[in-house]
Amino acid sequence: MIRIAQAATATEAAQGFVDAFNNAVLFPLITLLMAMAFLVFLYGCFEYVRNAASDQGREQGRRHILYGVIGMLVMLSAYSILQLAASTFSLPV
Repeated sequence: MIRIAQAATATEAAQGFVDAFNNAVLFPLITLLMAMAFLVFLYGCFEYVRNAASDQGREQGRRHILYGVIGMLVMLSAYSILQLAASTFSLPV
């Protein structure tokens, strides 16, 4: 009986740690990186429009737009994987 109670307490402690880690580190980090990728995307759009007369300037703007979109997709994928893992292991998110 005591071992079962200790196992339940350890499981609750582990779930509490994972929940606290997700809320304090992972999700804010994903949000920050998503915002940075969005800013790179917006900067690329601005650069593309500003350098409309220059082929090299448009190419650099296009590259920043692409990098911003790729960054946002990576962060969205990371968030989705974390949500999937949390729901699989019945962790609160």
